[in-house]
Amino acid sequence: MHVPQPHSRFTKATPMKEAFEAFLQAYRLKNKYNETYLVAYWEKLMGSSIANHTQRIYVNNKVLYLKLDSAPLRQELFMAQTKIIEIINNEVEKGVVEKIVFS
Repeated sequence: MHVPQPHSRFTKATPMKEAFEAFLQAYRLKNKYNETYLVAYWEKLMGSSIANHTQRIYVNNKVLYLKLDSAPLRQELFMAQTKIIEIINNEVEKGVVEKIVFS
């Protein structure tokens, strides 16, 4: 009895994470993915109290733009922006955010 051999494309299985990373690199989507991840997980990164006061958040050219509805919170985050950038770059990827603009 003859047992069919798998095709050569099945002999090297690539883990899903590696395949996804290769896809993002090939289509130059890595930065956009990281920016979208940051926006989607803002509450997880900074906590619900900050997220609840965040009216708008987006990233453009490594600059994080935050619109907050609380002046005292805006001032507090302004003073801690180096720490915020460090948290973001540790969680998402180094270099995703280099500057924060508050409004």
